[in-house]
Amino acid sequence: MSDCGCEKARADLEAFVRGELDYCKTAQAEIREHIDSCPGCQNEATVARTMTIAIQRACLEEVAPDELRRRIVSSLKDVQAEPH
Repeated sequence: MSDCGCEKARADLEAFVRGELDYCKTAQAEIREHIDSCPGCQNEATVARTMTIAIQRACLEEVAPDELRRRIVSSLKDVQAEPH
């Protein structure tokens, strides 16, 4: 019994949802075509998109504490000032 395309679509689903398959238009088109015709993969794609959006929003809201930011900038300046 051969796979109807679900295995391939699900293997690359996260990258597809995040738009990281731009380097391979053929793979992107194949996955999009499969998802459009497969209710199970449509559901998985919806969940993946929802999770991706939620994670992106959460990451945008996070800000490093001022003291941590100062220490990082100071460390970077020290490294840049070192003779090469």
